[in-house]
Amino acid sequence: MSMIGGRGSQATGEVGPTVASFPTYEAAQKAVSELISGEIPAREIAIVGTGLRSVERVTGRLGYASAARSGAINGLLLGLLFSAVVVLGSPTVPIQVFVGVLFVGIAIGMLFSIVTYSLVRRRRDYASVMAVVADTYEVTVTANSLHRARQVLGPRANGPAGTDPAVPGPPAHPSDPPARPSSTDAPDRPVAPPQYGERVDPDAPRRTEDDAPGS
Repeated sequence: MSMIGGRGSQATGEVGPTVASFPTYEAAQKAVSELISGEIPAREIAIVGTGLRSVERVTGRLGYASAARSGAINGLLLGLLFSAVVVLGSPTVPIQVFVGVLFVGIAIGMLFSIVTYSLVRRRRDYASVMAVVADTYEVTVTANSLHRARQVLGPRANGPAGTDPAVPGPPAHPSDPPARPSSTDAPDRPVAPPQYGERVDPDAPRRTEDDAPGS
């Protein structure tokens, strides 16, 4: 299911990147309302259903009695319509004509429903309601509104809500010299103690065990 409106690219079925996904259509509708309230143009928003499947829900078993009952209801509505036309055309018509038109409409509705059921009862003898549902409903926006849409939806958005993903820098050129490790990155080495009889200069850098004599 794809709820796409507007002009331009959306009229041809093209939508922007997905900003959020929801398991129900009602949740997607709520997100769209929030995006519109966040001053995102409505023509840049679309709801796209993925994993479409048809669901036929059986509401009951059909029979001549149920067919006649449903036909009577439809005929009653039809009779009311005809009676209204008669009353508007002739306001002085007696009430008997009004009631007669109602009964005629009920009879026509019942007859039509029974005949229809007798023709289709060999193929199906139950009543059902068909619907198309989706596994997930994706809310999409155009690329120029993606950053703002993530801010509006917050944690429900797919991707960072406040900033766009960082862009990696260019790779190092092969001719560039290797980076030298800083002094803070060098591993700590134990400091060698001064030898017996050696004069220690307080301003000189302290030696490590690797620089000690005889190492």
